[in-house]
Amino acid sequence: MSEEFGPDFITVTDEDGNEFELELVDTLEHNGVTYHALFPAVAEDEETGEPVDIDADDEEYGLVIMKVVEENGEELLSTLDDDEEVETIYNLFMERFFEEEEDN
Repeated sequence: MSEEFGPDFITVTDEDGNEFELELVDTLEHNGVTYHALFPAVAEDEETGEPVDIDADDEEYGLVIMKVVEENGEELLSTLDDDEEVETIYNLFMERFFEEEEDN
């Protein structure tokens, strides 16, 4: 994925109405379904504008994988359906990430 024009950010809203800003890092299609690999956007201190350290051990701040689903003619992002789908898609993204690292 080219970052020639800078990163892509999207805002998602969970079922409780909480909004989260995520950075899109990669997209792939598998079995006719489009999946997105996302990371939480780096938070900034409201007063200084400096990045806020995020605890890397906190599960809330890891890789997020979502898929595109169509509902009432509108494309929405959804969580994956089961552990097997999560594992399969996670492994596909990891293969792509490691291939990119080897190419650089």
